[in-house]
Amino acid sequence: MGSGSGVGDLPAPLVPLLADPPATALLTDFDGTLAPIVADPAAARALPGVAALLRALAGRFGVVGVVSGRPAAFLLDRLAGSGPAVRLVGHYGLEWVEAGEIVRHPDVLAWLEPVAGTLEAARAEAPPGVGVEAKGISLTLHWRQAPGAEEWALEFGRDWAERTGLAVQRGRMALELRPPLAVDKGRVVEDLAGGCRAAGFFGDDAGDLAAFAGLDRLAATGVRTVKVAVADPESPADLVAAADLVLDSPAAAVAALESLVGAAGAS
Repeated sequence: MGSGSGVGDLPAPLVPLLADPPATALLTDFDGTLAPIVADPAAARALPGVAALLRALAGRFGVVGVVSGRPAAFLLDRLAGSGPAVRLVGHYGLEWVEAGEIVRHPDVLAWLEPVAGTLEAARAEAPPGVGVEAKGISLTLHWRQAPGAEEWALEFGRDWAERTGLAVQRGRMALELRPPLAVDKGRVVEDLAGGCRAAGFFGDDAGDLAAFAGLDRLAATGVRTVKVAVADPESPADLVAAADLVLDSPAAAVAALESLVGAAGAS
């Protein structure tokens, strides 16, 4: 992928991220941000060149990371070649990659049995066309290929959340049941950007509202922050309203990140 050559190529709201790149955290979601939304979640792929782009960003910025609801192993596979300097955090912060290995939050173990029981029930009861995605420490119901099944999925989620204590996370025509631990993208953003002078996050979905909230908490301590929504008609209105910059596609998000590479190299 080519990159821009200077600040003039950069959307104005991103300029604060260039004041001191080595002291800046640049973080992003995966689906809908680096990768187009697809009907089958297992078929999702980052746009061409994204792994190399992340590697280039990590050579210029202090912290570069992908913070996703996907399992950490999925990110490690899809972003192979991004390099060890790029932080890969999955399951909203419950898993991460460390020295090439997957590390889990220690409190996840107690929730594996409830997740397994809920997964078994979902596979047995899901209407035709509803995808039941096993994610190791959580599961997600997808109704993109069966839009009429949304009510069933929401009712199933409420029922099994009450039975098991699992937390419900809404997504794009999807609902996830996951361990109810006090970990979310906002906590991850605060942790990764700790000690930085500036931080930005690119996201597209309801789970990214927590990341934006994390940036707000950092801003209250004096960190310069930039919230980028990669929005389409499915994106939450609250996310768009909270953003400093709204982009209309993963391709536009990747182009903005390319411009950051070029501008940081020129600064």
